[in-house]
Amino acid sequence: MTKFDLRLEDCVRGMAGLRARTVDLVVTSPPYNLGIQYGKYSDREDRLSYLKWSAAWAQQVRRVLKTDGSFFLNIGAAPSNPMLPHEIVFQLRDFFVLQNTIHWIKSIAIDDRTFGHFKPISSKRFLNDCHEYIFHFTKTGRVEIDRLAIGVPYQDKSNIARWGHTGGSDKRCRGNTWFIPYQTIQSREKERPHPATFPVQLAEWCIKLQGVSRARSMLDPFLGIGNSAVAAKDCGLRKFAGFEIDETYLAEAKRRLGLK
Repeated sequence: MTKFDLRLEDCVRGMAGLRARTVDLVVTSPPYNLGIQYGKYSDREDRLSYLKWSAAWAQQVRRVLKTDGSFFLNIGAAPSNPMLPHEIVFQLRDFFVLQNTIHWIKSIAIDDRTFGHFKPISSKRFLNDCHEYIFHFTKTGRVEIDRLAIGVPYQDKSNIARWGHTGGSDKRCRGNTWFIPYQTIQSREKERPHPATFPVQLAEWCIKLQGVSRARSMLDPFLGIGNSAVAAKDCGLRKFAGFEIDETYLAEAKRRLGLK
């Protein structure tokens, strides 16, 4: 059973109270500074202030993360601010090594069929934005991961015998493009009362990639309505800590987890 420690607190101040090198895995998605309408947070900081704040919370993430731990950071962009994800990476390079860059595909068109969901952009200049980034940071760049925990079967079964590294197993690395569509909902207010969430499955795949047996403790500095916490519970992790400044979002996270 997962032990939860969910706090109504600013994450920089909250993480400062945690012991150093005690967290195996961090999966989170901070505000993108794109003008999204949150309940308690202004998503319209000037760029330098936002990047300085990002460095402040990233420094605390590094402090609490174990040497062999992983930090998965989900962040998106907008046509009006396309460099933001890359600026975040540069801001965090003083604290972490970028070990993998994963593309979260929300929607994809194959031939004449579309799969998944996206928010249409009405523009004569920009394409619809159907993906976000998941940056996999570590302290050393040499952390081993369980690539086959989210592996997929070979389409051409002759590859199983052809390639020696398969060991006879019908499973290969999924790669760094993850198609994870949002679940269809009827009411955002009732079913997804938060303007910017990632699917539970996204957090589950991050947990499995790190290795469920090694990811005993997990942290989400920007808890929201608790999708990362739900993933931790579903994967059977021992400990989960999360910080959130909006009491409404925190209450929803606790409700979903069956906590008081």
